[in-house]
Amino acid sequence: MRTAPVSNWRLLNTGYADGAMNMAVDEAIMRCHAAGQSPATLRFYRWQPACLSIGYAQSMAREIDVEKCRELGFDVVRRPTGGRAIFHERELTYSLVAMDGNPHVSGGIVESYRKISRGMIAGLNRLGVEAVAVDPADAQRMIRSGLRTPACFDSPSHYEVAVGERKILGSAQTRSQGTVLQHGSLLLDSDNGLFFSLLRFASDERRRFFQDDFEQHVTDLRQVLGREVSFEEVATAIHTGFEEAFGVAFVPGTLTPDELELAGQLRREKYATEAWNFKR
Repeated sequence: MRTAPVSNWRLLNTGYADGAMNMAVDEAIMRCHAAGQSPATLRFYRWQPACLSIGYAQSMAREIDVEKCRELGFDVVRRPTGGRAIFHERELTYSLVAMDGNPHVSGGIVESYRKISRGMIAGLNRLGVEAVAVDPADAQRMIRSGLRTPACFDSPSHYEVAVGERKILGSAQTRSQGTVLQHGSLLLDSDNGLFFSLLRFASDERRRFFQDDFEQHVTDLRQVLGREVSFEEVATAIHTGFEEAFGVAFVPGTLTPDELELAGQLRREKYATEAWNFKR
C-alpha cells in the first residue's frame, strides 16, 4: 500500500454520457491517478440514454432482458466493479478515486467503505436526511435469506448507506495498481415496476414477489423528503459533505486530455463491446 499526502481533491461534474463512456471515464481516471497524472477525484455524472448496468460477475444474458432494454431505448453495460443490476435514470451517480494509502480510503474494502460513507452521510444530513452507515452486524441481519435477486439495493452491504432499515445508496469498489475506485448510485426517485420489468425471472409471479420485497427495503430521496430534489442540489450537498468529513477542499476541475483520450479508447475497445458486456 502506498501512502499519499493529504491535499486538495479534484471535483468533477461531467454531465451526461452513455453507459460505456461513463464506465470508461471512471477507469481512465483510475489509471491516470495510478500513474501520478491526475489528482484524487470525486466525480458526479448522469446517464443518457438511461442505462441498466450490471456487476462484473453477473450474466447479462441470463439476468437481464436485453431485448426489452433496447426496445425501450435503454443502454446496457457491465461495470468493472461488483454488485448487481442498477437502473440509472433518476439518480446521482458518484465515483471516487484515490490511492489506497490515502487516509480517507485506506484499509481493506470494508474499512474503506466505512470511511467513504462518512462523506455521503454528511451530505445527506445537509439535505435533512437521517442517514446511517449499516454496520456489519446489522447488514447481516438485514439480508433476507433466499431473497437475493439480480437487482442491487435489495439488501445493504457493510457500511452502505440506509435511512432506517431501507437502503438508499448502492456502491461497489475495485482496486488496481495501488488505486481505489468506488462508485455508486444515490436514488433521487425510482420506478421499481420499470426496473423489475428489465430483469429476468422464472415467472411473472416471482417477479411481483421480489419487487414487493424490494420495495419494502429500498427508498429514495423523494420518498424520504416528501419532495422532488434536483441533481444539482444533491451534488452540492454531497460534495460539501465530503469536504466536512474528509477535512479537505474539493476544487472544481475538468478531465485532462490524457483522461479523455484514454476514456475514448476504453469505450471503443472495452465497455462498448459485446466481448465485455456479454462475457458471462
